Amino acid sequence: MKLWQKEGVSTAEQIERFTVGRDREMDLYLAPFDVLGNLAHARMLETIGLLSADELSMIKVELKAIYQKIQAGQFTIEEGVEDVHSQVELMLTRVLGDVGKKIHSGRSRNDQVLVDLKLFTRDRIWRVSKSVRRVFDRLVSRSEQHRNDLLPGYTHLQIAMPSSFGLWFGAYAEALADDMLTLQTAYRLANRNPLGSGAGYGSSFPLDRALTTDLLGFEGMHVNVVYAQMSRGKTEQTALNALAAVAATISRMAMDICLYNSQNFSFLVLPDALTTGSSIMPHKKNPDVAELLRAKTNRLKALPLEVTLVMSNLPSGYHRDMQLLKEILMPAFDEILDCLEITDFMLEHLQVKSNLLDDPKYDLLFSVERVNELVLKGVPFREAYRTVGKEIADHTYAPPRNLHHTHEGSIGNLGNDLIEKAMDQAMAGFGAEKAQVAIKQLLG
Repeated sequence: MKLWQKEGVSTAEQIERFTVGRDREMDLYLAPFDVLGNLAHARMLETIGLLSADELSMIKVELKAIYQKIQAGQFTIEEGVEDVHSQVELMLTRVLGDVGKKIHSGRSRNDQVLVDLKLFTRDRIWRVSKSVRRVFDRLVSRSEQHRNDLLPGYTHLQIAMPSSFGLWFGAYAEALADDMLTLQTAYRLANRNPLGSGAGYGSSFPLDRALTTDLLGFEGMHVNVVYAQMSRGKTEQTALNALAAVAATISRMAMDICLYNSQNFSFLVLPDALTTGSSIMPHKKNPDVAELLRAKTNRLKALPLEVTLVMSNLPSGYHRDMQLLKEILMPAFDEILDCLEITDFMLEHLQVKSNLLDDPKYDLLFSVERVNELVLKGVPFREAYRTVGKEIADHTYAPPRNLHHTHEGSIGNLGNDLIEKAMDQAMAGFGAEKAQVAIKQLLG
C-alpha cells in the first residue's frame, strides 16, 4: 500500500500513471537524502519517547545499510512502489516489521519531501560552487599567463580601445566571483530545516525541531510551519536563478570564443581536438564545444521562468503542481556541472595569439591614447579630442602604441589578487563545513 492509501480503496491505473508522472525517476536523486532525513527524524523520535533506544538502534543499522546500497548504485524503486519515501519505509519494514512502520510518526510526506529537497539542493549547490571555483582558478591563471597579450576592445562591435587577454580572462573570473554570491544566497535558503512542519500545520507531538536542525547541519529552521511549506518553489527558483547567473556568464564567454575563433577575428585558436569538421568543406574547424555550451547554458537561463509559471497564483499550503518542480530542478544541476567541466577543459587548451595589435588595421584603437598624450602635455581634453579627430581625418594620425595603464583593474594592473579575495570571501560565506561535519556524524 502507498503511504496515503486507505484499506479497500484504489486509484484508477490511468490516474496513477498521470499523477506519478516522472516522480519515481526524479526520486532516485533524493534517495540518499531521504535516508539522512530518516536518520535525523528517528534520533529525534527516540528523545521524545516515540521510539525506544533499542528500536532506534535497529532503525539506524538498517538505514545505514540502505544508504550504502544507494552509494553502491544498488538502490531501485520497485515496480508498484510510489516514491522513494515509500521504498525506504518498505525496506525498513521488511526487516524490522512494526518497528519500521514507526518511522513516519510525527511526519507528513510533505515535510519529508521538503527536507529531502533541501538536502539535495544544498548538496548540489555546493558541488556547483566547487566547479565554479575550478573554472575561476583556470581563468585567473590564464589571465596572469596572458597579461601582456593585447586584444582589441569593442563597443557596438566596432574597435574601440586596447584591451588584453589578461583583462578578458580576468573579466569572466570576476563575473564568476559575483555569481558565487548568488549561489551562496541559494545555498543558505536551501540550508533551512522544514522537518516538523508536517503537512504545513505542525504536529501535536512534542517534536524537537532544533535537534533535527542540528543533526542535519542546517544553518537554521523555517520557523513558521505554514511558511516551511511555502518555501517549496521559492527554494527551487532561487537555486535556478543562481544556476542561471552562472549559465549567463558561461554563455557570454562561449559567444566570445565563437567570435574570437572565427577567421574574421582570429584572436585565438581552438586546437583540433576541440573542434569538428564539415562533411563537404575540407578547411572547416567548427567550434562546436563553444556553440553547444552557448545553447545549453541559454536553456538553463530559462528555467527560473518555468518555476515562476508553475507556482503562479498558488495559494498557501501544498499543491500537487509542485511535484513538477523536481523535473525542472534536478536535471539542471547535472547540466550545469557538465557545462562547467567542459568549460574548464576548453579554457585549459585554447591558444591565444600574440602581437594582434601590431596590425595597422588596429591603429585607431590607440586614438584615446593619443588624446591622453596631448592632455598630459597641458592641452584641454575637448581641444585634444578635436585635434586627434582632425589628425585622423587628415591621415596625419600616428598611433602611440606604448601603453601606460596603472589603475586597478586595467591592462597594466589586472587586480586579480582583489578578485581572488572576493571569491574567497564569497565561498567562506556558505558555511558548508557545518553541514559536511553533521552528515558525517549522522552516518558514523
